[in-house]
Amino acid sequence: MHKQIPNIFTLLNLFFGCIAIVVILQPGLMLSVDDTGQQTIEIPQKIFWASVCIGIAAVIDFLDGLVARALKATSELGKQLDSLCDLVSFGVAPGMIFYEFLRRAYAGQPNGLDVSVLWLLPAFLIPCAGAFRLARFNVDDTQTHHFKGVPIPAVGLCVASFPLIYWFSNKAWLIELMVNKWFLYAAIIILSYLMVAKLPMMALKFKKLEFKKLWPFLILALIAVIIALFLGWMSVPVTFIAYVVLSLLLKQSITS
Repeated sequence: MHKQIPNIFTLLNLFFGCIAIVVILQPGLMLSVDDTGQQTIEIPQKIFWASVCIGIAAVIDFLDGLVARALKATSELGKQLDSLCDLVSFGVAPGMIFYEFLRRAYAGQPNGLDVSVLWLLPAFLIPCAGAFRLARFNVDDTQTHHFKGVPIPAVGLCVASFPLIYWFSNKAWLIELMVNKWFLYAAIIILSYLMVAKLPMMALKFKKLEFKKLWPFLILALIAVIIALFLGWMSVPVTFIAYVVLSLLLKQSITS
């Protein structure tokens, strides 16, 4: 029975990913009135809870591996199950966030509510790229100490920060950026590429507590804490960028 405990953790990851999708889908765009009496179209604040659910799913995703190793209950079934759950929580749910933000970006334009769905479909490049990334990981036995391509949970967390930045930032340019269609398209393309490209990325796997292996993560954690003090939720995508840049700078170290 104890061998199923890690799988239960993994399924909880999926559970919160499903809740995130439900939150994103309800109730859709809504009309509001600003201080001047003008009607504006807004993304519902409930989408903020989707970010919370994705964050919880990420914590569980991290813990299920630790639990599996602690109980010596790692298995091929667990590996496949983990990928299936990750695709929903960090691929489909973030793709839906992009979909809703693209809808909002177009809704702010004349006749934007009548935009063709074809302009919104690029949002689903995220789950497609994530599925490819996970499938390649499952058949590649060389990714034991480092990843090839950015892991899908990192991308999922980056996208999950968008609603938090949109709702809680006090900077007008940041709020406008979150609903700028060209920024959203660029983010989709870049994040999708980073997942499918075979770039060496640091892996959060600690088999031995050696400073030689730990110091890059300590630097990244320090960067994240310092940035969070000044940038709030904007620190999430900035830390994501720092993770990618640091991984590329330490290419030789993490692949040896």
